[in-house]
Amino acid sequence: MEDLVDSYFAGAYWGPRKESPADCARRTSAFLTLLASCDPFLAQWYKPARSRKDARTPPLMPPDMPTLAEMFRRGVNREKGGPVFEDLGFSFWFDNGGTSRDCAALRIHCGGYAEAFSNSCFLSLPSQGANAERIFTASVLAEVVRSMALAWDPDWCVSTSWDHRELLSDEGRTGTFAGWVTYLSRRRGKVPPLPAPVRIEPVEGKGTLIILTPERFTVANPEHVTLAHRVRELLTRAGLMEPVTP
Repeated sequence: MEDLVDSYFAGAYWGPRKESPADCARRTSAFLTLLASCDPFLAQWYKPARSRKDARTPPLMPPDMPTLAEMFRRGVNREKGGPVFEDLGFSFWFDNGGTSRDCAALRIHCGGYAEAFSNSCFLSLPSQGANAERIFTASVLAEVVRSMALAWDPDWCVSTSWDHRELLSDEGRTGTFAGWVTYLSRRRGKVPPLPAPVRIEPVEGKGTLIILTPERFTVANPEHVTLAHRVRELLTRAGLMEPVTP
């Protein structure tokens, strides 16, 4: 099988929200359960390990609340040997035990409530192979983003290619943007009509899912890039593209 031209990711982002390790564990458990239904490759996760050889023990699925809560407690922000910075929240990362190019990994930062602080759940996806080919579809990535929206109640989610993200960075268009799949919380306002072939779907009263194209989004297709820019412009005019934090 040929390597993919692009590789993809998904991320959810929200502003300051004070939550305990148990709260973060509850949201993580909900997310992992929803994620498992998106694709079999995303249905198994393992605690962080010192080496790749040990990466498959012990498993985190089905989600174990006490284990997840303890992992967040250990991921508290602090200076070495110094006090805990409670307002900076908790974080940890883990993966699904795959190989270097056929692996999914999650980095979660939750419970931070310092001024202008951003919390996040970031999912990196395999860069090549059968799993990547199967996951990199509008239907699967839309469900991944929907799962993020339901579990984390974020302000903004996006799933797109790394090449797209790099293109936006080169153009100075970083910040909140429209990817292949985008989610916007209803707290931001109402999504305006968008041009075809964009599809708009509600997410259980929480917000709106925006899918740019049913085919695989790639920066190699100039029509895709133009569409993404146009949708971002329309969403910006509607006041929906403000940064997650000032």
